[in-house]
Amino acid sequence: MIKGVPRLNEVPIASQSIDRLIPLVGEEPIARLKAKAEAAKGQLRGREFWNVNSTAHGGGVAEMLHSLLPYVRGLGIDTRWAVIEGNEEFFKLTKRLHHALHGSRGDGSDLGDAQRAVYEAVAQENATRLSEVVAPGDVVLLHDPQTAGLAPHLMAHGAIVIWRCHVGNDEPNTDVDLGWDFLGPYLEKVPLNVFTREQYIPDVCDHGRSVIVPPSIDPFSPKNQEMSEETAQSILINTGIIEAPNGAPPVFTRQDGSPGRVDRQADIVRSGRAPAWDTPLIVQVSRWDPLKDPIGVMKGFARLLERPFATNAELVLAGPNVSAVLDDPEGKGTLDKVEAAWRDLPHGFRDRVHLACLPMTDADENGAIVNALQRHASIVVQKSLNEGFGLTVTEAMWKARPVVGSAVGGIRDQIEDGVSGLLLGNPKDADEFATALERLLKDEALRTKLGNNAREKVRENYLATRHLLQYGEMLERLGG
Repeated sequence: MIKGVPRLNEVPIASQSIDRLIPLVGEEPIARLKAKAEAAKGQLRGREFWNVNSTAHGGGVAEMLHSLLPYVRGLGIDTRWAVIEGNEEFFKLTKRLHHALHGSRGDGSDLGDAQRAVYEAVAQENATRLSEVVAPGDVVLLHDPQTAGLAPHLMAHGAIVIWRCHVGNDEPNTDVDLGWDFLGPYLEKVPLNVFTREQYIPDVCDHGRSVIVPPSIDPFSPKNQEMSEETAQSILINTGIIEAPNGAPPVFTRQDGSPGRVDRQADIVRSGRAPAWDTPLIVQVSRWDPLKDPIGVMKGFARLLERPFATNAELVLAGPNVSAVLDDPEGKGTLDKVEAAWRDLPHGFRDRVHLACLPMTDADENGAIVNALQRHASIVVQKSLNEGFGLTVTEAMWKARPVVGSAVGGIRDQIEDGVSGLLLGNPKDADEFATALERLLKDEALRTKLGNNAREKVRENYLATRHLLQYGEMLERLGG
């Protein structure tokens, strides 16, 4: 065994009936999905359908798997989920690959022979362990750059492999080319690749072997389920994000349907008091990642406060506890830089900016906190410099919040500027960002219109029914 690479982990999956989506999407899509599932079961003929990624908690891929796979099992398909393990060197280089595929230099480290040796050693170790439980003929859906190296090993074992890449860049450059040059050798014989957008498909995969499947959310997950204003208030008080008198219990429904309660507090960096309940909040929820541009969000908010426009709005930048997301080694360093930039703000501005690291010990609890925070926000922002899709945008849109997002990647697919949100043509332009915030803060009717249109956009395009139908079509394609 490679030093620092422990065992393979399998994530337990509950079973959930797809029928609970009928009130949201109608009976006809559910009937089509059930028919597709029956066809898939006949095609699989008792074989298992595996998903493999690099973390069970934190990030959009884990969110989607927690949401989708119980429905797959509820449809009668034998599905399993495994999480690979890696050492520090492995996750450092896969984070570099993550940045490269986004067109960014990241930490600028090499992607040469030494890194390839680390990558292949970890892939071999994980593939060996997977081969102990994956049978020849099983279908294995690998997610993102961390898992691409497993593909040749699993295909040699007799598995049917699909590789899904959730990241990408609309405009290829030398960094994008570097990333695909590294990953290309592992993908040459993969029969089917899945991307979020057409623009993300590289030449190495573009041989009639690629399909487009955008992500989705589960409207019943703790992060997206309906929540009363009183419950949201209580949760935000308990976590320390706001202050207000409240007698409602901070409760929610867990993914498995059992009752849950928010008991943990967030770790919050602030210099003044917590915002009051009636203080308008501008909120960004994301990983502590430079591509999410949290420092740029602060600078744009400061630019808003410099204007003659009078507002009592405050900013909350929320992300995961940096010790909890094992496949993101840059999280702590990014948070340290954000905190340093926060300390450089003028004192009067610094009092109105709050940096919240949300507890990750209990994934459902974390989801309920994010849910409460997004529902309470006057404006949700996602000022990413690059973005594969942006599930935090989808989540906020589902809650009928007005979203200000960068016109990059999958955010452009979700937001129609002026209809279902506001798009920033230049995410690095602090004045453009401040203007968008000011426009929304001044116009309650616009906030309501954008929020209502946003929720409908998600209902029509980004719920599990559409996603699972496309997976069924994907299996049919493999069968052909």
